[in-house]
Amino acid sequence: MTSIPMNIPNILTIGRIVLIVPLVWLMSLPNEGAMWAAFFLYAAIALTDWFDGYIARRFNQMSEFGRFLDPIADKILVAAMFIALASNDVLGGWWLALPIIIITREFLVAGLREFLGPKNVVVHVTSLAKWKTTVQMIALGFLIPATMYINADICGSLLLLLATALTVITGWHYFKAALPHLKG
Repeated sequence: MTSIPMNIPNILTIGRIVLIVPLVWLMSLPNEGAMWAAFFLYAAIALTDWFDGYIARRFNQMSEFGRFLDPIADKILVAAMFIALASNDVLGGWWLALPIIIITREFLVAGLREFLGPKNVVVHVTSLAKWKTTVQMIALGFLIPATMYINADICGSLLLLLATALTVITGWHYFKAALPHLKG
């Protein structure tokens, strides 16, 4: 039986998942102190996403477990944030279409990777997809204090719109690259 490598990047990734629960709880509390605590906890969680990849590459601590869990941690964080923001009425009306588009793309790309894996076809993450994730994470950070600060709401919403556009573009790029392997 193989054990999970407990290196710093994997610990950061697991920690990121565990911290989603208190983050969403803080976002559910109706006061400014909890909102700022949620904002700073979110910033720390988002930074660990960058740090775990940096440390894994810099110190050669990459692992199959990390390659598997890191993108899942990102998707759990984003989905949990969208649910919390919708429940706080930060995202409502037509703006809810944006998280639906983003989450749909994530499922489709994950399914595409799973379908192509047994065919030994690897769908690599592109630079534009990394930018999409960065813009998305920044947008979510702006939307946390949106219930109390209108400028945060405007900035976060516009950034989420940009992240959604990048989501559609990168999703199309992945699908187009995989199309030859889907025929037949």
